[in-house]
Amino acid sequence: MKVNLPANASRATFKFLQPGVLVVLSVLLIQSCQKSISHDLRTLDMQLVAEDFVSPIQLVSSNASQRLYVVDQIGKIWTIDKDGYKNPTPFLDISSKIVSLNPDGDERGLLGLAFHKDFKTNGRFFIYYQLPPRAGGPVPGATWNNLSRVSEFNVIPDAIRADPNSEKVILEWDDPQGNHNGGSLAFGHDNYLYIAVGDGGGANDVGPGHFDDWYTPNAGGNAQNLEANFLGKILCIDIDVASPYGIPPANPFVGKPGLDEIWAFGFRNPYRMSFDMGESKELIAGDAGQSLWEEIDVVKKGGNYGWNVREGRHCFNAADNTKELAGCPDVDDRGKRLLNPVIELNNWKNPAGGKATTIIGGYVYRGEAIKEWQGKYIFGTFSQTATTPDGQLFIATPTNWDNTGSWEYKPISLASHTYDLGYFLRGFGQDEDGEVYITVSSNAGPQGNTGKVYKLVKN
Repeated sequence: MKVNLPANASRATFKFLQPGVLVVLSVLLIQSCQKSISHDLRTLDMQLVAEDFVSPIQLVSSNASQRLYVVDQIGKIWTIDKDGYKNPTPFLDISSKIVSLNPDGDERGLLGLAFHKDFKTNGRFFIYYQLPPRAGGPVPGATWNNLSRVSEFNVIPDAIRADPNSEKVILEWDDPQGNHNGGSLAFGHDNYLYIAVGDGGGANDVGPGHFDDWYTPNAGGNAQNLEANFLGKILCIDIDVASPYGIPPANPFVGKPGLDEIWAFGFRNPYRMSFDMGESKELIAGDAGQSLWEEIDVVKKGGNYGWNVREGRHCFNAADNTKELAGCPDVDDRGKRLLNPVIELNNWKNPAGGKATTIIGGYVYRGEAIKEWQGKYIFGTFSQTATTPDGQLFIATPTNWDNTGSWEYKPISLASHTYDLGYFLRGFGQDEDGEVYITVSSNAGPQGNTGKVYKLVKN
């Protein structure tokens, strides 16, 4: 431990001390440092659960199955049983259906998985993935990049794998660019299926396939347009009352201008989201920023989260995304307040400094193994630069759920990884006991077999 003292103060203080007193003080100081290190660094760590994945982006548990399911971006879902055994045969393999992925980096692929609450008895589950594009394009002379699809599958009776021929398409939409696909699926405590969709890709929410909105200083704006498409929104549908789905009657735009499926809007790329399995039952999403700010949002019914009017809490400038506009409205065209994030991080390209390439939304910890984490929100960053495997974990204290204040947060230091994870952080998971997992790899893109799943533990 290094102690920094003013030059004069060090001489003025210690020249009057006897040698024996110095020894005692030195021993006490060393012991104090060791206790601090033991508390901060040696009690928390990451425990390997499974490995040999390509690009694991999510871990999901199903109700009362005692299995964990790992989503690999390349189109495969793997199972891990209660004893930690990884089945060598995928639970589901749709790799032949997904769009061809760029091994150096891609935001498409198999992105989301959610199990029906009665999965143990009805075998129903849902996935979100990208296929090759359909014919046509967003404007004459341009082509679509891919087709996004949410589908339902069923398991094979008396088997622990899915029936690949049971696919039932629930929703599809065309994507103009290859990035900003969102990707999370999650069932809420109301048993409705929530779907996180990005703004269509490219940059700044402008360009072919990005429809005009009410905010003229920034051109384009899928995320602010409630009638053109699903892009830049979080959707909410009922998959139990109709085929392929029904509209929950309490959805905010039923009977009003806007698509009935929309639950909230104004997102750039809400890649990972989750419901608090505890008392708050809130929906929390990590929304990836453009060049300056990354954010975590508490998602409310009908909420407008600002993109591309704002990036985080700041006025966004589509003409130069490295500089903020001097001003912007704090309400939308309906007179509704633009909701602030509860957490904001500097992007790694922020001129003021930053170490987050992309924010990765996580989970509210509801386990028992790390009692001091109870009720805290665990999240992270993909990496600190575009090419370095050095994702970070953070822990935040929820102090409000109404988007009116900020949550305090701090980095998590682990015994084996003090300053960063030593991997690209791709996603999180949570089991039925409320314990939290991370999915990582050494490669930035979907290639190789360096993907691993770790459980966050207390030694």
